[in-house]
Amino acid sequence: MKILLVSPVRDPHKFTNKGILIPQLALFILQGLTPKKHEVKIVEEEYMDLDLDEDCDVVAISCLTSNAYRGYRIADTFREKGKIVVMGGIHPSLLPDEALEHADAVVVGEAEGVWEKILEDIESGNLQERYHEPNPDLDRYIPKDFSTLSKKRMYNLVPLQTSRGCPYNCDFCCVTNIFGKRITLIPVKHIVRDIKESGARNFIFLDDNIIGNQKYARELFTALIPLKIRWVGQSSISFARNIDIMELAKKSGCKGLFIGLESVLETNINKYKKLKSLEDTQQSIKKILKMGILIQASVIFGFDEDTHETFGETIKFLIKNRISLASINALTPYPGTRVFEKFKETGRLLHEKWEYYDHHTVVFKPKNMSPLELQIGKIKAKSDFSKIFSIAKRILGNLRMPAFYLAVNLGYRKLAIAENKIMRKSGSHQLPMPDSGDVMDWK
Repeated sequence: MKILLVSPVRDPHKFTNKGILIPQLALFILQGLTPKKHEVKIVEEEYMDLDLDEDCDVVAISCLTSNAYRGYRIADTFREKGKIVVMGGIHPSLLPDEALEHADAVVVGEAEGVWEKILEDIESGNLQERYHEPNPDLDRYIPKDFSTLSKKRMYNLVPLQTSRGCPYNCDFCCVTNIFGKRITLIPVKHIVRDIKESGARNFIFLDDNIIGNQKYARELFTALIPLKIRWVGQSSISFARNIDIMELAKKSGCKGLFIGLESVLETNINKYKKLKSLEDTQQSIKKILKMGILIQASVIFGFDEDTHETFGETIKFLIKNRISLASINALTPYPGTRVFEKFKETGRLLHEKWEYYDHHTVVFKPKNMSPLELQIGKIKAKSDFSKIFSIAKRILGNLRMPAFYLAVNLGYRKLAIAENKIMRKSGSHQLPMPDSGDVMDWK
């Protein structure tokens, strides 16, 4: 069979800045699981043109919430042409009934343990609607052909994953709904093999928390040292609690970590129990930066504890603590999370148009401000953090890699300026919303 594997773009007319795109791994796993007798083609729509008349027998689409509608349109088009469509990824896993309105079958959760069965069932004419393996075997090595990765990606990072699951179970996150609170591990020898066979030097670990299992983290970092690679990843800020792990990570090639601060309010820090206090957070940041590892902090605005003062307090904190880079987002109540259910039950969701569930657009009614005020506050905070004064002041904590620091900050500055211009163009009294042209009035 000819199999087409697709990762949809959110909007075929608006592409994401290549500097902030995270490379996909799911399609390469599917390709590696596919028996050699089948022909496989991968299309990441952010980088490649998708031919809706592609000569294929099966189309497998992996999507998130924000690109789910585009995925559904692609699925509908191929089904109209008589192709078999299978959908998977986070959004179809959380809302399989919705996905089945557009697909012949849905994979709930992980592909390992079900993909080969799906292909067998297609060949025998016995395809089921749902496939789910709650405990996939991750000890089996899955070859990955990264040669098809688009060279248009900034930094040419090759995606890897060492573990699945996260113990924190935050109410705004759906990771535990998909993978559970128990962390499952991929053998270190498989990661080393992936790195060697890729022939690459720059990697990104897609784990939700690369130090979730500290014994494994030590084994992994030790194995990476002789490979002389460079990598970035994601970790909880508790990474700073163990100097030996930080030192091993640095020696293994760690250049930067995406760390979910989420909020710098004491009430929220206590709520999510990632650290004991704001002072603990500041000391941890200082330790990581001193180690020569850049920090991309994720902060979220829109929690019920947030007020108009939260924006300025947060940016002041980020600048004061020399945060290398920040991902500044609006709280997004993704389906499958407790915050989504809470907002839906209390009538606080503005709509369920998934393409706007993107971290950038406010889709709910905040507690202490209007949706428009949250949208404007988030954009202004992003703009303030990206000002030249801020970049210049924060570089003092990031002198181990000044060229890289300046490059990424100036890139994010361009994005902040562009977002600010869009807000000003649409009018300060308007909020981007669906089904009302481009904007909806919130006077």
